[in-house]
Amino acid sequence: MSIAPVRAEVEVRQPPARAFELFTAHMGDWWQEGTPGEKPAVAITLEPFPGGRWFEVDAGGTETPWGKVVEWQPPGRVLLVWEMNSRFRYDPSVVTEIEITFTETASGGTRVALEHRKLEAYGADAERLAESISKGWPKQLRGFAQYAEADQEENAQ
Repeated sequence: MSIAPVRAEVEVRQPPARAFELFTAHMGDWWQEGTPGEKPAVAITLEPFPGGRWFEVDAGGTETPWGKVVEWQPPGRVLLVWEMNSRFRYDPSVVTEIEITFTETASGGTRVALEHRKLEAYGADAERLAESISKGWPKQLRGFAQYAEADQEENAQ
C-alpha cells in the first residue's frame, strides 16, 4: 500500500536563515497544542546536527523523544524522522520522514514547505493517520507563521 505524502506550506516575511532558525531553535515557542508528553510541553528541542535528538520536555520535567535529525542543512533544509506510532506515542520501530525546506521568495521572505512521507509505516492505520496529519501540519505551520510575524515586527522596531 502506498500513501501519498502530506504536504503543507506557508510564507513568512523573514529571510531563509532567520526562518530556519525560528523554526528549528524555537519550536517550543510556536508549536500549537498537542504533543505526546504526559503533561504540557515547556520545550521542544531539535539538536542541530545529523543524529541529533528531537524531543520535548514537559511541565513535570519528563523528556519524551519524538525522533531524530537526519540531515541539517541551514538555511535551506532539515530532514527529520518522526518515531511516533498511530497513537502518537514514541515508538522507534515506526519511522516516518518530515522534510522542511526554506526557499527565498521574490519579496525576500521565505516559503516554508513541509512534506511528511513514508506514512505506510502505520500499516492498517496509515490512511487514518494521513488524514489526521494532513489537518495537523497546516495548523502547526500557521502557528509558526504567527510566531515568525511577531518576531519580524519586534525586530523591525
